[in-house]
Amino acid sequence: MAQPLETVDNNQRTALSIPHDETIEAAVVGALMYNNKLLDDISEIIKPNDFYIDLYGRIFETITVLNERGQKAEPLTLKPYFEKDEGLESLGGVDFLIALTENRLSLGSTADYARQIRDYALRRELIHFGQGVTDEAQETSLDNPANKIMEAAEQRLFTMAETGSGETDFKHMSSGIQIAQEMAEKAFKTPGQVTGITTGLSDLDIKLGGLQRSDLLILAGRPGMGKTALATNIAFRAARAYQHKSKDMGAIVGFFSLEMSEDQLATRIISDLSGISSDRIRRGDLRADELQQFIEAGQEVMQTPFYIDQTPALSISAVRTRARRLQRKSGLDMIVVDYLQLLQGTGSTQSMQNRVNEVSEITRGLKALAKDLKVPVIALSQLSRSVESRDDNRPQLSDLRESGSIEQDADIVMFIYREEYYVRQKEPKSSANSTDPAEFEKYAEWQQKMERVQNKAEVIIAKNRHGSTGSIELFFNGACARFTDLDKGGHA
Repeated sequence: MAQPLETVDNNQRTALSIPHDETIEAAVVGALMYNNKLLDDISEIIKPNDFYIDLYGRIFETITVLNERGQKAEPLTLKPYFEKDEGLESLGGVDFLIALTENRLSLGSTADYARQIRDYALRRELIHFGQGVTDEAQETSLDNPANKIMEAAEQRLFTMAETGSGETDFKHMSSGIQIAQEMAEKAFKTPGQVTGITTGLSDLDIKLGGLQRSDLLILAGRPGMGKTALATNIAFRAARAYQHKSKDMGAIVGFFSLEMSEDQLATRIISDLSGISSDRIRRGDLRADELQQFIEAGQEVMQTPFYIDQTPALSISAVRTRARRLQRKSGLDMIVVDYLQLLQGTGSTQSMQNRVNEVSEITRGLKALAKDLKVPVIALSQLSRSVESRDDNRPQLSDLRESGSIEQDADIVMFIYREEYYVRQKEPKSSANSTDPAEFEKYAEWQQKMERVQNKAEVIIAKNRHGSTGSIELFFNGACARFTDLDKGGHA
């Protein structure tokens, strides 16, 4: 029952078969008019535009609307809505509707027929999709390069795959209870009660229970606080745990570095692992034994499942496409985006005209990506300058830059804060050798404060959808860009 579709390709006409089955479409609407309750079985499988025959699609839509109003949908009640419908009148009007109910196929197979209609609709969509990609590929344009066409095509295919079956349903609470029990059992057996992916920081793991799959975590802070360093530390330690300890606690990591290059990020990781300052590594100021440490650390890094994408100015759709590709090819358990404000939206008119709307699109996209791939997504974010104008420079949720949707879409919002950064900026101009008693005392007070805050960092958990908020203290080694647990004595 397939009909030929005439298409023009380079002035050559070719016939394509349009997938559809008129008999099945007629059987479905006939069965629905005979028994409206069948609509419950198929309403989430097909929609009116899935019908190839427009008339059957209009009949299906009218049956659906009447059903939602609590009215009976049968040939006589449908008649008023189709009195001026030329398509139906040409076939015999209400008599044709009655004939459909009499010539229906097996009522028990209605859901199977609906799935077949949906399958044909998807096939027609794929044909049109392929033709559209062909047309775009043939048009050379600076505004539409080939890689952009491929990303858009893959995103369209992803959307089609997501909505392919059209079927969703309730799940009994027992499935959720089973998952919760498995998580609790895992936490009971795991040191530190970690149910998710480890951060490599004991206190943070205890506070969060690890990084939970499908969560969007925002790590925010002002410049100089160490956002990238902390995110890199967490990501590498998760990848290392996957390699050496436990695949359940560890992760295959995809790191989108929109600001730093691959070699800069690698230098930081090797510095963290070897304990050699990144500045000395860059200058080549190494002793023979340190060079050996550097080489061994590099070999260790190469063995871990840590993947870096350093492409600048990526769109949220490109991030989604590349993440899905990495998961198919190598596996993917965790995503880091450094940083959120460097991403671009979908390119819609609304987002391009309003940066707040664009950031909202990005955060919604990142949350959807976390749910789709079932991985935690850590997105770094800048904070507004309002932090600097307060006496207490500790960040707050209201400091999140450009959009309230960041806080709304995130499951967890964490701030990185180092008081040392601000105290150091307030160093008195006079030195400890000053002969002025007042200046000497002022400098001594500053030194005492520096000793108290030096090498200390604070992670403030301002929002936690799964548990309590609060803060933890960490030890920060600036030379190696390394965050570690802080013992009670204030040391690493």
